[in-house]
Amino acid sequence: MSFIAATSKIDLPFKTDQQKVKNQAHEMFSANFPQTDRLIFAFDNTEIITRNFCKPLSYYAQHNTFEERNNDYIATTLQYSVQAVEDCVAKANIRKEDITDILFVSTTGLATPSMDALIINAMRLNPHISRSPLFGLGCGGGVSGMAKANTVAKANPDAVVLLVAVELCSLTLIKSDYSKSNFIGSSLFSDGIAACIIKGDNHGANQPVTYVASSSKLYYDSLDVMGWEFQDTGFKVLFSKDIPKFIHENVYNDITEFLAKHNLQLSDIKNFIFHPGGKKVLDAYTDALGVEGDFLNKTRAVMNNYGNMSSCTVLYVLEKFMTEGFENGYGLMMAMGPGFSSEMVLLKLQN
Repeated sequence: MSFIAATSKIDLPFKTDQQKVKNQAHEMFSANFPQTDRLIFAFDNTEIITRNFCKPLSYYAQHNTFEERNNDYIATTLQYSVQAVEDCVAKANIRKEDITDILFVSTTGLATPSMDALIINAMRLNPHISRSPLFGLGCGGGVSGMAKANTVAKANPDAVVLLVAVELCSLTLIKSDYSKSNFIGSSLFSDGIAACIIKGDNHGANQPVTYVASSSKLYYDSLDVMGWEFQDTGFKVLFSKDIPKFIHENVYNDITEFLAKHNLQLSDIKNFIFHPGGKKVLDAYTDALGVEGDFLNKTRAVMNNYGNMSSCTVLYVLEKFMTEGFENGYGLMMAMGPGFSSEMVLLKLQN
């Protein structure tokens, strides 16, 4: 058995109103992207109110090279990861020396040595910590990372596992990319940093959030649905307009099959901890699952206030459940990511 002891998130210093982002995007794209006036409404249809950014809005109008943006990724990631970890360690009532394992999840920047090594060095954590940097999971990385962290904690009852997810999506913006994908991406994606502490069974009983099981699924012949194209200028975003349709066609069966393996039904899930890929994605979940009431209210609130922070977003939703309260019973974490893939974690929540 393993359990989630604490979560923390970062509210970045340059949180920006969506309408200001919309105005700047219009200025940046209109001269070279003929569809700007027709598609600018996308900013309003996201239902995003504010975006979590690691840099002031003026930064993104400048001609920054890929090298400069990636160096900013490394420096910013290290600064705020340390802050998130310190907060999470305090909430979990542990010492930083107690951490046995670290999993670092990100898809928006490059570092070798990997960022987990930089965090260990900066915080002077135990040098014998087992390290697992996870790259390329995209929006699915938060749920996948949570599943892998709990697998580690189940295998070692004495484990204290640190999960850190960082996505600085705004730093991947290629100013000279006048494609539709880049334009739509500029209306959705934001920055986030989250940390979680997961403990093994020897660290206590009757914990409020207990891990039950997980599931991963890769859909054949869907590699072009979401991902990056790596260019001289950086990470070029690729995603298909068919993502909501893909979710609508697959998510109900995927969830019910997963739950059936644990003798559960969809009606047994009381807490839906979903990654908010965007308004259309949440609408697809709502239509496909047919759950009564606003079962994605906390997910929507995170999207409204932060934007789509890729892998981190679902951990912000989890943090919201853990701080604002949950309904006793089962919880389901879910996210879709590049591959195209789905990731699920089943939790038991009890006050």
